[in-house]
Amino acid sequence: MKHKLTTVATFLAVLYLVSIQTVKAQDSTRKITLKEAIDLSIANSHLLKNNKAKIDESIAATKEATERKLPDFSVSASYLYLPVRPQINLKSDTSGGGGGPKISQAMYGIVSASLPLFAGGKIKYGIESSKYLEQAAKLDADDNREAITLNTINAYSNLYKAQAAVALVKDNLGQSNQRVKDFTNLEKNGLVARNDLLKVALQSSNTELTLLDAESNYTLASVNMALMLGLPEHTILSADSASLQQTGTVKPIEEYEALALQGRKDIGALTLRKKDAEVNIKYVKADYYPSIALTAGYIALDVPGFVTVTNAVNIGVGVKYSLSSLWKTKSKIAQAEARVQQLSANQDMLNDNIRLQINQAYQAYLLSNKKIEVYKKAVEQAAENYRITKNKYDNALATTTDLLDADVAQLQTRLNVTNATADAVVAYNKLLQTAGLLNN
Repeated sequence: MKHKLTTVATFLAVLYLVSIQTVKAQDSTRKITLKEAIDLSIANSHLLKNNKAKIDESIAATKEATERKLPDFSVSASYLYLPVRPQINLKSDTSGGGGGPKISQAMYGIVSASLPLFAGGKIKYGIESSKYLEQAAKLDADDNREAITLNTINAYSNLYKAQAAVALVKDNLGQSNQRVKDFTNLEKNGLVARNDLLKVALQSSNTELTLLDAESNYTLASVNMALMLGLPEHTILSADSASLQQTGTVKPIEEYEALALQGRKDIGALTLRKKDAEVNIKYVKADYYPSIALTAGYIALDVPGFVTVTNAVNIGVGVKYSLSSLWKTKSKIAQAEARVQQLSANQDMLNDNIRLQINQAYQAYLLSNKKIEVYKKAVEQAAENYRITKNKYDNALATTTDLLDADVAQLQTRLNVTNATADAVVAYNKLLQTAGLLNN
């Protein structure tokens, strides 16, 4: 009796642990839509966080350039100890005492301010340049956001395909296992040969191996997706098939090319950087001009036993000019002009690459839709082929191998149409991304 109670207690404990694991597995499974996946990937993207920091840096740089219009203000003060008596000879000294006053220390303070009036346009061009770079940084972030969106769509498609493959193979494995049971009963009754039963059992084993591969692929796809979304990597994600639907109609390829050349963020960023380079030429040429500033200051001086100066207020205009700029600025201008030429060439190359990308994406989309049509026909053909082969087999007009081949062909066509449907959605969004329309 005691042995029976122990066995029952062990069974209940095992059952409890299994139920806990099942609940945990259910809790860790999360069904997610494509929109949710895109929002999470953008919110948790390390690249976009880096872009945000670059934008903040460029905003601060613009503010710094603007603040150069403000006056400079400085305060300085010193206390000096003179261990050796200085020799002071005042021309107006008529005391005849000789040697001058005894001085061992001195103190002074200076307050100065300078307001730039003219700097050859450097302040103006510096602000203009910083604003162009700030806008370019924002466009870089928008371009990366589109790339992340497309990458998420691609990962979501892979998750869906892996998930669908598991479901289809499981369904096929159930049919294969049932076929093994049927053939086992027929073999016992002498209605089928032992060899036919082994063929059926072998196919069931192969299907089981295929299922293991499919489940492994699904797990990896789920881990990849979870990491992209900033979720715990053990979270099992389930894709929503309704999310993978193409919306909108496809325009002629010429429209996509025109839209891309007008609206692509990378083109916009490169255009702004070219403008910055053009402004930099003016900035460098400003070295040819002097800088003029309004200056003001206050000086206080105290040399005990000798002199005290207070209220020494001054105001004036300061001019500064570097003569070396006459022979040094020319090479700087040449470098700035070469930079503009490089960016112009980069623009031309980017325009050509964009046209090529759009043509590739457009053709890939057309091909994916044609594949869907072909695969859908293949599904119908494979189903009909299996039905006919099954009838022939039932009437001893086809072999077991023929029946199993027809079954495998039917599974493969179903997998093909599922994959092609998901690939078509990715191809459509790739076309939108190459045209700069994905986030729209």
